[in-house]
Amino acid sequence: MIPLARKLQERNYNVIIGSGKDHQSLFRNELPGLTYIDFPGFNPGYSRFLPQYISLLLKTPLLFYHILAEHRKVKRIINNNKIDIIISDNRFGLWSRRIKSVYVTHQIVIPFPGSLRFLEWTGVLFHRFFIKKYSFCFIPDLPGDLNISGRLTHSIRLPRNTKFIGLLSRFADRPHSIENKFRFPHNTVILSGPEPQRGILRRKLIEILNNREPPSVFLEGKPGSSVEISKSENIISYNHLPADEMQDMITESTSIVARSGYTSVMELISLNCSALLIPTPGQPEQEYLAEYLSAKGWFSTLSQSRLNESTILTSGKAPWTKEIIDESRILLEKALDELLNK
Repeated sequence: MIPLARKLQERNYNVIIGSGKDHQSLFRNELPGLTYIDFPGFNPGYSRFLPQYISLLLKTPLLFYHILAEHRKVKRIINNNKIDIIISDNRFGLWSRRIKSVYVTHQIVIPFPGSLRFLEWTGVLFHRFFIKKYSFCFIPDLPGDLNISGRLTHSIRLPRNTKFIGLLSRFADRPHSIENKFRFPHNTVILSGPEPQRGILRRKLIEILNNREPPSVFLEGKPGSSVEISKSENIISYNHLPADEMQDMITESTSIVARSGYTSVMELISLNCSALLIPTPGQPEQEYLAEYLSAKGWFSTLSQSRLNESTILTSGKAPWTKEIIDESRILLEKALDELLNK
């Protein structure tokens, strides 16, 4: 959503960000000076014992209640702030009959694990029901063979109001910082996602990389914390970094390890960096994306349970062409022209 907000600012629109406080820390770092509204989304929580898809299914009644509640609240927000357009990042209840609304998603098909894949049509119908309530559905991907979402958006007939807008990244068109403090050989580990799996992955990777050369830089992904640096043997850790320093850290890496979350993948591609993708256990979407992008030869992947001392980190060099970045710029500008001029 940060790239969309920046593009709207460039076109002289007044942008208001509505999110929970955890996400606001990142937005405020990247987009200072905007108006912020406390508007948390649905938080499903994560079980220590159940796969995520089972945990979500058990909380479906709570999800429906949240959709109704956020739909009522967004009406008040629109009235109080005189909003003309509302853009929803995968939140079902933020449509409006009075103003233009946009639903942003990379997965029309919500993936289920293999044994339950026959139930995916229920998720497709659920998704279509809400997508049709919006003026547009923006898909942050490309049509054709350059796509990165695979069957999540390219395996079914899409609703008529969908538009591919290219890959979104806060690093797109950002110059390198003048003082690059990461010009030394290093591996980069980008931590993200919920606990307890974030902590489990961190501990496993520290055990593996602690005695390896070159040193490894861990980005903890905690934008609400102070920028702290800690060093222990061959491990350097940052709670978070400004975007320009994070870009330097990634692009100067010998090897990169990251979760296979969609935003992480888009940002890595925008920086022309490949990585070893480790899906969050119990998240079918991440497991599918890692397998799909590995099959394309763009990334390598390994399950968290198979990480061990013999794990080989892959080169950070990108196997795709610059065409994917250029086409993304064109698609985004076209989609915004249609949204803003319709």
